[in-house]
Amino acid sequence: MRNFSWNCFAVTGSIDAYLLFKDAEAHSRSDAESAERGEEDPDG
Repeated sequence: MRNFSWNCFAVTGSIDAYLLFKDAEAHSRSDAESAERGEEDPDG
């Protein structure tokens, strides 16, 4: 998802695509931190 949104932003310059990229990045970072602490995923 991050690659798609980044490529979309790079081609179109769409702010929405950039914000989607940053949101996916934040979720990825949050998931990694939760995994390090041994927490379960609240979404599934």
